[in-house]
Amino acid sequence: MRVAVIILNWNGRKYLEQFLPALVQYSRDVAEIIVADNASTDDSVAFLNSAHPGIRIIQNPHNEGFARGYNLALNQVKADYYILLNSDIEVTENWIMPVIELMEQDPMIAACQPKIRSYHEPKKFEYAGAAGGFIDKYGYPFCRGRFFQSIEEDYGQYDDACEIFWATGACMFVKAEIFHRFGGLDEDFFAHMEEIDFCWRLKNHGYRIMYCPDSTVFHIGGGTLPKASWHKTYLNFRNNFFLLYKNLPDHRLIRVFAVRYLLDTIAAFKFLVQAGFKDFWAVTRAHFSFYRSFRKMKQKRKMLKQGCMQHVYGKNIVLEYFLRRKRKFSQLNMQKFYTA
Repeated sequence: MRVAVIILNWNGRKYLEQFLPALVQYSRDVAEIIVADNASTDDSVAFLNSAHPGIRIIQNPHNEGFARGYNLALNQVKADYYILLNSDIEVTENWIMPVIELMEQDPMIAACQPKIRSYHEPKKFEYAGAAGGFIDKYGYPFCRGRFFQSIEEDYGQYDDACEIFWATGACMFVKAEIFHRFGGLDEDFFAHMEEIDFCWRLKNHGYRIMYCPDSTVFHIGGGTLPKASWHKTYLNFRNNFFLLYKNLPDHRLIRVFAVRYLLDTIAAFKFLVQAGFKDFWAVTRAHFSFYRSFRKMKQKRKMLKQGCMQHVYGKNIVLEYFLRRKRKFSQLNMQKFYTA
């Protein structure tokens, strides 16, 4: 069984310098380590050649973004399992095999993530993934351990291996054959939510996405785009529409988009009042970008299978969070998660 850890790097030398030693220490006996560089200009490649000559480097000719950058790199990697790993993650001892062993138990498990905790606040979960990802019926993503900006402390409340809706792209284990058979990550996303789209496409074909609590990594987060970036706001709103349109079953499509237009309008004006014009314009621009891409998305939808709503929360977490003041995954009514 061949396992490859692939870091997609863009101007992340400081993270490579900081986190590669632990990655090599805790991974070299069980996995090949590869850095795919997206045309960095911060001498990342020179640093790798000097400090880590044993690490394979794949050089993409341009900054291709997260999705295409990984697709290009993984087309050059032969393995049974890929581990997509952000450069700003600190791994721990024995972080690989518990996840692989869980995935080996069922051929229908296509992807999995470990527990993601915060590097700066190690007792807390980290925003991007926490203890496994979910979405609500209107496409808003959340995690066990993270609702919007409310992040829980990890005291073992999510230490059960379980099926989830999406595994974070910050540290995603995926079976290589399945990754390629389903076309990899959607390159139109560029970055953000492409892993949710990928996992949803797999679930639409009956595959399972899992969370493994027996492996823990620590994530800085925001290493490429800070959380306050208007460009991140734009990508998140645009890509959320992409994944909804591609994957929602027919009978839910019109209702979901009608509600989302309303909620996005409210969000845009909330940004205008609280954060200024840039985030307001980011939401507006995201909608126009979706309209411009509609014909392409329509063609993609025709080529894909839709229908799976398993592990989707049947209520709106925006209302749950802002009106009902729920701040934890455990406060949700588990009977409201769709099972079919």
